[in-house]
Amino acid sequence: MPGFAQAGDLNQYCQLSQAEVDAKEAVRQQAANGDAVAIAQYRDLLKRHSDMLQTCRQRQWPRQQATWIRLYPCDLRPGVLDALMDRVINLGYTEIYVEVFYNGQVLLPKRDNRTAWPSVVQQRGYENRDLLADAIAAGRKRGLKVHAWMFTMNFGYSYGQRRDRQQVLARNGNGETTSAFASRGGSNNPEEIFIDPYNYQAQNDYLRMLQEILQRRPDGVLFDYIRYPRGLGSYSVAGQVSDLWIYGTAAQNSLLQRAVNNKGRELIRQFLTRGYLTEGDLERVDRQFPNEAEPLWQSRRQANSTSDVPASVRRPALQLELWRLSVAHAVQGVIDFLTTVSQPVRQQNIPTGVVFFPTANQPVGTQGYDSRLQHWNRFPTSMSWHPMAYSICGNTRCIVQEVQMVLRQNSANNVRPALAGVWGKSINNRPSLEAQMSALQQATPNINSVSHFAYSWQDPEFDRVRKFCELP
Repeated sequence: MPGFAQAGDLNQYCQLSQAEVDAKEAVRQQAANGDAVAIAQYRDLLKRHSDMLQTCRQRQWPRQQATWIRLYPCDLRPGVLDALMDRVINLGYTEIYVEVFYNGQVLLPKRDNRTAWPSVVQQRGYENRDLLADAIAAGRKRGLKVHAWMFTMNFGYSYGQRRDRQQVLARNGNGETTSAFASRGGSNNPEEIFIDPYNYQAQNDYLRMLQEILQRRPDGVLFDYIRYPRGLGSYSVAGQVSDLWIYGTAAQNSLLQRAVNNKGRELIRQFLTRGYLTEGDLERVDRQFPNEAEPLWQSRRQANSTSDVPASVRRPALQLELWRLSVAHAVQGVIDFLTTVSQPVRQQNIPTGVVFFPTANQPVGTQGYDSRLQHWNRFPTSMSWHPMAYSICGNTRCIVQEVQMVLRQNSANNVRPALAGVWGKSINNRPSLEAQMSALQQATPNINSVSHFAYSWQDPEFDRVRKFCELP
């Protein structure tokens, strides 16, 4: 096509020149006005640029490059999704991760929404418009793979306001929800409402919503917020059992069921209630259940009878074991919830991925743990891993180190780092995407897929216009 780019005209990041971008946009606008010649020319351009990008990605690192996108109701205006997807292609991206469940709302048509959450698009006259399906179609028209990106254990503020779902919410030892905890300074966002992963209602609500998303046949599903809240200051460390989000009814009952005998159950109950054991607790269960030699729970081995060992000697070790059991129980809830909600995706042979912070599974001090308890090292390796390498240290070293930490647990083919930044410049002490990509390629050349958070950072003015317009 005379006047338009050839495959060799893309830069080292597989991006079109600004002149080519402007020329394509002019043709798109002419086509939108009904110009028959422009319509045919635009259609040919989309195919040509898609082929060019695929060819470029075969010879340039990485093979796949994705960006994270939030859609807005105004994207339903004529031509906006076409313009958006063109801009994604222009920047060299082969995949997009579209946010479909976030902040207590879901990207489903209002009239077709049978979930526990309101639809993103609420405007009258648009009840039947399917923004997710339209985005998938617009992306695939250009050769893009379109993945559904979803919050997982963070169900959002709207869910937390439902009177019929209060028993579903995660609670700490003070009986607080994550929103109440944030409101008194424990974390920074009271609109984040985390659920008790052991609660069947939470699982059923999520699965129903997910089935609706899957009917749109995305190219993959990415699960985010597979964790508990990140606390502020001293609250960023879970150092005692009351810090754990295991005080919902379902989580408490499940923990008690981990007891193997009556002594074990009673000591778990006391530890949950008070936060520690007393010598009197041990003496009481010895009297109450004289036929049981040892208090037992899952993972605790039967030892020789210790009834002749003073309670003062036994208490510290038992208390430490119960603390570790409680932490393991909190972590297991996260893993089990992920396993449960990802099952229908796998059954439909749609790829799944998990999004996480590389440092969110770290111990702190001798007995404390990062409050998020995001033990990603236990996430299934059947899913792609998307570590958010967002550390800020003024250079690329800490970013690369986070990715390398993950690579020690999984193969490079399965690790797809997410970088935060902007093309062409450093912002907020973050190196440019070019600098981050160069450092990552040099340190981890076997990785073949990278993503960038977020598209709105690359195109803030267009994002603002899309976000704040009014639908006709």
